[in-house]
Amino acid sequence: MVFIPAYYEFINPVKIIAGKAALDNLAFELAMLGANRPLVITDQGVVAAGLMQLVADAFAGSPVQMGAVFEDTPPDSSDIVVNALARLYRESACDSIVAVGGGSVLDTAKGVNILAGEGADDLLHFMGADILKKKLPPLIAIPTTAGTGSEVTSVAVIANPEKGMKMPFASVWLFPDVSILDPRMTLTMPPKITAATAMDALTHAIEAYICKQKNPLSDSYAVTAISLIRDFLPAAVKNGKDEKARFALANAALLAGVALTNSMAGAIHSLAHAVGAVCHVPHGVGNAIFLPFGMEYNLKKAGDLIAELLFPIAGEEICLSTPKNRRAQRAIDAVRELNRELNRLCGMPITLKDAGVPKAKLEECARIAINDGAHTFNPEEFEYKDALKLMLAAFE
Repeated sequence: MVFIPAYYEFINPVKIIAGKAALDNLAFELAMLGANRPLVITDQGVVAAGLMQLVADAFAGSPVQMGAVFEDTPPDSSDIVVNALARLYRESACDSIVAVGGGSVLDTAKGVNILAGEGADDLLHFMGADILKKKLPPLIAIPTTAGTGSEVTSVAVIANPEKGMKMPFASVWLFPDVSILDPRMTLTMPPKITAATAMDALTHAIEAYICKQKNPLSDSYAVTAISLIRDFLPAAVKNGKDEKARFALANAALLAGVALTNSMAGAIHSLAHAVGAVCHVPHGVGNAIFLPFGMEYNLKKAGDLIAELLFPIAGEEICLSTPKNRRAQRAIDAVRELNRELNRLCGMPITLKDAGVPKAKLEECARIAINDGAHTFNPEEFEYKDALKLMLAAFE
């Protein structure tokens, strides 16, 4: 049954350009935004894969040229990196930002854009929700992974090493102006990263569907994303050069990102943020590990909604052959089966122990999880004892 709340809001202002050779539109889109000297932010993985040549080619013959290039965004970027890049932006007389990479690069670019737009030099001053009050410089996002959905979200999560935490930022001004999905940009992703980032997107979609701020528009995006991941994730892990599968997962990540930024996340994300901050577990891996446990935790309040997800998670045949009163648990089982398949195909961890989390750190992780704002819209109340129980359940 379609759920329509008495009141809801939905926003998706990002222009999306998707398809083979979509990247060729980059210089034109910058010019349309009134920009001609972007700071290009990327990482060494993108450089090593040769993808920056495609970006450089997109500027050929155009009056729009790269003002500066930063190629060393770390996997778990921080406010230190953002503050330094804001100085580079100003010193290079840049007027816009192009982000080429995965979640860390895209979130770093959003952080730099905050400082560029506010004329400030310390990102910490802008942590939180709706702190920004004006439009920021143009930002174009070019994802090279299919997971975070940051190319279409109004949020960023950036580490603060001094405080040992992940800092959240949320504002309507953080949406990129343009998102470019070009399947050529994801063909070089290793199998394990392909699996982890897609499970990140799957978690976005599932939490968006069951959390308190869900609405019929976000539901549509979430269900489509789940179906695409079901159909194309194993194929992309088995054959990274499968352009059809790669493009499908890129669309799934984008769709899940739109759902997430409108419906919001839940306790699963808080748990994943915590193990990421304390033990540096990649966010997609953390989400994959906690996803089935988080779904089980929410069965009492969201069991009917989880049951509805059996169809997109496992397909028509399994859904129709499963009694209605068992569909919620079967959906959770299907997620566990997918995790096991990905473990078999590429070695993606399915327990916290396998992901390198020491058992002695679980209490610290649980404390951080309950102070993480992601669980605000979780169907079930979430306290320290609950976080620790889920940590222990996911440990081995």
